[in-house]
Amino acid sequence: MLLKGVLFLAKKFYQLNRLQRITYLVKNKMLTLRDAAFFTNHTGLTQERAGQLVENQLTTFALPEGIARNVLVNGKLHQVPMVTEEPSVIAAASNGARLAAFGGGFTATQPQRLLIGQIVLTEVLDIATITDQITDQEAQLLQVADQAHPSLKKRGGGARWLRVRQLSTQELSIDLAVDVQQAMGANMLNSMLEAVADYLQTKLALTPLMSILSNYIPESTVTATVAIPVAVLATATISGATVAAKIVAASHIAQIDPYRAVTHNKGIMNGIDAVVLAFGNDFRAIEAGVHAYAARDGQYRGLSHWQVNGAELRGELTLPLPVGFVGGATKLLPAVLPNQRLAAVDSAEELMQVICALGLAQNLAALKALVTTGIQQGHMLLQAKSLAVTAGAQPNEVTAVVAALQQATTMDLATAKRLLVQLRQLQ
Repeated sequence: MLLKGVLFLAKKFYQLNRLQRITYLVKNKMLTLRDAAFFTNHTGLTQERAGQLVENQLTTFALPEGIARNVLVNGKLHQVPMVTEEPSVIAAASNGARLAAFGGGFTATQPQRLLIGQIVLTEVLDIATITDQITDQEAQLLQVADQAHPSLKKRGGGARWLRVRQLSTQELSIDLAVDVQQAMGANMLNSMLEAVADYLQTKLALTPLMSILSNYIPESTVTATVAIPVAVLATATISGATVAAKIVAASHIAQIDPYRAVTHNKGIMNGIDAVVLAFGNDFRAIEAGVHAYAARDGQYRGLSHWQVNGAELRGELTLPLPVGFVGGATKLLPAVLPNQRLAAVDSAEELMQVICALGLAQNLAALKALVTTGIQQGHMLLQAKSLAVTAGAQPNEVTAVVAALQQATTMDLATAKRLLVQLRQLQ
């Protein structure tokens, strides 16, 4: 499928070398000359910057970054940076995005973007009275929270609501919802929570056990949907309608079996984590919240849903994705700002939408592979490359070793080493 405004490539994008890819992105106005220079020459964090980020720093640990190609979300085309060491993840995301484009790409929405924090009270002898007392003072408590971070309110954010949840017969959680605008917001929220906790102790004689943000935010989700003509799913031997029906069946198994659901969701998170990391956000927080969301009804289930509607395969993915666009590591990691520009993402809300869409693309590609060729076929070329490098092949030797491995009866490290020795003997 040709996408409007994108130059034709004589070779496929993945067949280009690194500098050719960068040049192509510049020619297509997807990458500025300044950012092209950055990607060409960037060698990672300096030791000095790394020492500012972590304790007892010794060195840096580099991971590869690539892009998922042509992810169409709400009519806008994105080249999505992904940081991952796992082969086939980026290829699968690009393949899923390619299939989605036949149906007009992804549609993504998020009703609201909030962070939630908790102030926990224990040894509460009269739950009803304390609950009423706190609820009656909601307006004052929200004001106290805003006073702890007045600049946030000036930017249009701030405390939005407060609720009391009973955890047990003597334990309560006071939940504070805050609009942190474009920021990651963890420090803002924790400061506001501590201010409210101090007020409760001083004015109401309540002694909180702790005040801390929560990484579980089911009230602040993003949803991506896609509708793909089943015909484009066809393989050389299986009709598109059959492939679509099998994808629906595989998706159903992830709803009823936690053994399958965990792996189903891990595949989705392969893509999501890689994008979250590329944009300087906390992928551990995202992982924790997403997996809790997958078990929100008491059973761990697959996060995506697929169904056939007429001649279309329709998919949907809803996730809590409290990512930030400014602050935190986004200012400390030098690749984040170039990645934001490369992806053509302008806000935290748009980033949420793109990440969720990419997770759905990842899931589509994985399910299609599982119910047709099997997951291993798509991995084998990339596995061969990994084996060649591990065996000691130099950059100019990798292609030949990979080709030989693909013809070998056994693809393992010992075979790769033997083939490399044979190659060098012929030179």
